[in-house]
Amino acid sequence: QVQLVESGGGLVQAGGSLRLSCTGSGSIFSTMNWFRQAPGKQRELVARITNSGNTYYTNSVKGRFTISRDSAKNTVYLQMNSLKPEDTAVYYCNVFYSFKDYWGQGSQVTVSS
Repeated sequence: QVQLVESGGGLVQAGGSLRLSCTGSGSIFSTMNWFRQAPGKQRELVARITNSGNTYYTNSVKGRFTISRDSAKNTVYLQMNSLKPEDTAVYYCNVFYSFKDYWGQGSQVTVSS
């Protein structure tokens, strides 16, 4: 059974940094993603990393966020620097495996101005 367990998140002032972690169990995942959902908005893809290390970032976080992974630990990280109030959201780890989406429990990130 696939499980994703997140850690990290919290409250930080604008310009600060946070790191999210997500550890998967139940399989080895080729691509791991971070999504976020702000109040009243749709869930959006923030960053993606493949098992070969290729990455994707949504435009609003390019140059500020870095996604990385430790394949031996089946863990993906999201380092978030220069945080802005508009980054406030619940962040979710995600994998698509065996034709199904799996989600972490969600981590609240709140950036105060």
